[in-house]
Amino acid sequence: MIIETYSQDETEKIGYDTAIKALPGQIYCLSGDLGVGKTVFTRGFARGLGIDEHITSPTFTIINEYEGRLPLYHFDVYRVADPEEMDYIGCDEYFFGNGVCLIEWAELIEDIIPENAVWIKIEKDLEKGTDYRKITIGEDKDENTGC
Repeated sequence: MIIETYSQDETEKIGYDTAIKALPGQIYCLSGDLGVGKTVFTRGFARGLGIDEHITSPTFTIINEYEGRLPLYHFDVYRVADPEEMDYIGCDEYFFGNGVCLIEWAELIEDIIPENAVWIKIEKDLEKGTDYRKITIGEDKDENTGC
């Protein structure tokens, strides 16, 4: 599925709408360049789970945990040098738990991502405007994210 948005509010709404349908144990993998809106999407996703806390990207802590309708485990693996580092934080407990995982820069640890993950790619196209985003949501990482 491809969705085009023209503002941060619209991108956040796509995150919200995605979270409304989220089920325990689901994993959402976000990919896209720096500043493309992964955290904006996540902010909407958190609201869709009933989380009112301020959402920030856990760039240095790797994971932020939030309580809502379902627990949200928000990962940012940009600084993970080796996927094996994820074992140290107990990623399997998150990946196979009762919450929802949302992983920014997931392509960096794709070898350990479960096959049933939903891949979401967010892209800019400056010819269509500075706030334009093309959001591709699908089950197949290679086909839907170009990674």
